[in-house]
Amino acid sequence: MKKYEKFIYSILEKKSLKTLVILFTLVALAGSVAMIPTKIVLAKMLPGKSANTFSVYVDLPTGSSIEQTKKVSQCVVDILKKESEVTDIETFLGMGAPLDYAGLVKWSAFKNSENLAEIVVNLTDKHEREERSYNMVHRLRPVIQQECEKIVKGTSIKLIEQPAGPPTLASIVAEIYGEDLTSVRKFAQKIADIFRKTEGLVDVDIMEEEIYKKINLVPNIDKIQKSGLAVEQVQKIMYLAFEGMGVGVKNSGDYPSQIELFLRLSDETRRFNKKSLEDIKNKLASFELMNQMGMMVPLIEVVDIVEVDSEPMIMHKNLKRYVNVIAETDLVSQVYPLLDARSKIMNELAKDYIIETTDYLFNLRFIDKKTGEVIDLKWDGEMKVTLDTFRDLGLAFIAALVLIYLLMVIYYKSYTLSSIVMAGSFLSIIGVIIGHWVADLVTVDTFFLTATSLIGFIALMGISSRNSLLLIDFAKALMENKGIDKRRAIAIATATRAKPIMLTAIAIILGSALLASDPIFGGLGVALIGGTVAAVAVSLIFIPVLMDNAKAMDFTKKEGK
Repeated sequence: MKKYEKFIYSILEKKSLKTLVILFTLVALAGSVAMIPTKIVLAKMLPGKSANTFSVYVDLPTGSSIEQTKKVSQCVVDILKKESEVTDIETFLGMGAPLDYAGLVKWSAFKNSENLAEIVVNLTDKHEREERSYNMVHRLRPVIQQECEKIVKGTSIKLIEQPAGPPTLASIVAEIYGEDLTSVRKFAQKIADIFRKTEGLVDVDIMEEEIYKKINLVPNIDKIQKSGLAVEQVQKIMYLAFEGMGVGVKNSGDYPSQIELFLRLSDETRRFNKKSLEDIKNKLASFELMNQMGMMVPLIEVVDIVEVDSEPMIMHKNLKRYVNVIAETDLVSQVYPLLDARSKIMNELAKDYIIETTDYLFNLRFIDKKTGEVIDLKWDGEMKVTLDTFRDLGLAFIAALVLIYLLMVIYYKSYTLSSIVMAGSFLSIIGVIIGHWVADLVTVDTFFLTATSLIGFIALMGISSRNSLLLIDFAKALMENKGIDKRRAIAIATATRAKPIMLTAIAIILGSALLASDPIFGGLGVALIGGTVAAVAVSLIFIPVLMDNAKAMDFTKKEGK
């Protein structure tokens, strides 16, 4: 280690070399941090998770028949059947699939309508196939949507993957609040149109039921009584014909309980050929009921046909009406499409609304310039979880810095030496960011700076602080106990402690290498590897320079006085 001691001493002896080391470190810090806003290194809550299953949500316009839903679903199934990695497919018409991790907060348990379907796709084991599930979804999404959405105009097909982290309604959710539901619906449509024009956003949908015309069959009590029929008789025959009902039971020796006899019209007979008032009248005219006098009375004669608007579901959150506009991200982070969409929203709607920011950093309030109506836009979904997580981890990082700094001040009774320790701890971020950039270059998929990466950075604080502490204490002991001059003591301490610092770093790197290939905790592994390399370089070159410039290290001079 004598050569390394001479190398460090030569740097400390020349002011130009010390200045060069400081400048190089500061440039490396600025350059690495600049990789995040320039999108060289991308940030995301958690990377995609390769799973053995994914789901397809089929959402036809409200009022569509089960036959139309089945036709669209069959189109999706036909495309999926061509995939060799697909083992089996389950289709649930008019209902949601049994709850899974993704469906917990996507309201799949509440699906109960003829215009909805859910298709569960099971794949071969992820360890036995080359293509990851999220890459397969990325490839199939445009094919399925292009081929199947055109069957019924207004159809929305979404491919839903299993979330890698906390389950959320969607990657990006825009909650639209307002007093007038009609205005909220129109505003939500504007937001959805902007989402569709934003690069990186797919599966854009408005979570609201469309208002459509429907037919109510109202029994006319006066006509029923004059025809010699009963109101209950009319109601039962209508329900029996179209929905079906149990009319009796059958006993069987093979079953312990009675078997219900369910009666209804055949599928062909009970369906309407067209969605027209005339077709409904013709269908009802074919039904006849026998009155008390044995005469047959057409059903059309005793019911009133009333055309009304449907009553859509009204959603509330925190006792306020709102409409959700949702979108998924396609192999990209949620943050950057959000910033792009938010910028477009503010630019395109500025001519009609006065736009203000509200309680949360990205939330907006829109005030109509003509009517004064107020509409609030609040962000939710995985994007908000991402921002909240990075904010909380950032605060945790700052708290760790403050606590370590206070402990160092108490230990050294010097703000300068404490600052040197903190500098060595913070500069490990250079390796964390550059490590993610290198990992992104050598991997097929985008390697994101994730929440686990920040956890790794916070964990590095203790390791980096320890390296600086060892150098300062060793140099201090040499100066106080053996009377060695400051620069020589710093050089000796750096050369002596280099081997144990390197061995510790190698152990961390080898242990973290096992995590680097993990899809979820890969960011933690890369952060520990890259940050440890940077911490070693900073501790063995940059920290000695700061120690040499610190007057608080002049222990020998204090003794002479």
